Amino acid sequence: MLIGELADAADLPSQTIRFYERKGLLPPPERGANGYRTYDESALTRLHFVQTAQAAGLTLAEIGSIIDLRDDGNVPCAHVATLIQSKLADVGERIKNLARLEAELERVIERSRSLDPADCNDSDICHILTVPG
Repeated sequence: MLIGELADAADLPSQTIRFYERKGLLPPPERGANGYRTYDESALTRLHFVQTAQAAGLTLAEIGSIIDLRDDGNVPCAHVATLIQSKLADVGERIKNLARLEAELERVIERSRSLDPADCNDSDICHILTVPG
């Protein structure tokens, strides 16, 4: 199939496919006599893998490491499991940070309700965000 057909089948722009080729996520395609890229079903399978891996939060570099293992004849499942476990830990940390941010924002909102805008001066810029002293 041509790049436009592959793009349609994968629901991706053609430029994304070219980008993935440059990053090594897709092998260089065959070229027809006219110079057009031609792809087989394995390219579509690989694109679906990349999309699924991205949906799981993996970076393109991490996805590339998985593909490299597979292309070298190794089963990458243990590597994938390690990457996913690391992503889960990162998500847990982000959730904690977001919970702290949520609490801080709620505190600032509550404080802002007790402030009079008439008391805000130029040196404060906005006394809602001034540390009470």
